[in-house]
Amino acid sequence: MPEVTNELMYELVKKIHSRMDRLESGLGEVKHEIVAIRLQALSTQTDVNNIYAITGRIDQRLERIEQRLDLRELAEAQRPYEPK
Repeated sequence: MPEVTNELMYELVKKIHSRMDRLESGLGEVKHEIVAIRLQALSTQTDVNNIYAITGRIDQRLERIEQRLDLRELAEAQRPYEPK
């Protein structure tokens, strides 16, 4: 079994240190990717909310149009139904 010396310990600590640096760098990249995914999800949710709002406004407009048409039909003179 090799003898444990200060030089050997120093080399091991240097290797561990370089591995930790690479690990921290990789972890930083993963964090940036997660932030990008969160921002994309937030953007998608905002788009969906906008679509719901637009659809709601269209529904309200359609309801008003239907109500106006019903009122207009009742105000017009009605002819009795004549089958052909």
